[in-house]
Amino acid sequence: MAVPGLTEKVVSDPSSGIALYGYDPVAYFVDSKATPGRRDIEAEWNGAAWRFESEANRAAFLSAPDVYAPRFGGYDPEAVANGAAAAGHPLLFRVSGDRLYLFRTSEARDSFANDAAAEAAWPKLEAKLTD
Repeated sequence: MAVPGLTEKVVSDPSSGIALYGYDPVAYFVDSKATPGRRDIEAEWNGAAWRFESEANRAAFLSAPDVYAPRFGGYDPEAVANGAAAAGHPLLFRVSGDRLYLFRTSEARDSFANDAAAEAAWPKLEAKLTD
């Protein structure tokens, strides 16, 4: 049974299918900021299209997508910990412990201490999401 509302394993723009609403997942790590990807540099992974600002970032992502993709498919860790699939916003992010996290609100981002509760809840929630 799918989760009401958002149902994808990776949060993506509902009209285009683009993950991270077009932001480059590798740039969060190498540039420490949200950087829009280019329409002409894309890759498909985990049921979504991903955009990149450079071919180098695309290659890095394809070599280790689980490292660069947002944790919990881009869902807010606070919501995941509570068993809900609430999309994080690509401009409300934190790189912590070599993982990218997206948050619904700046308050959720600022209060984020660790993902232990979300890690525990994620397998059950992920099983309800569709590919």
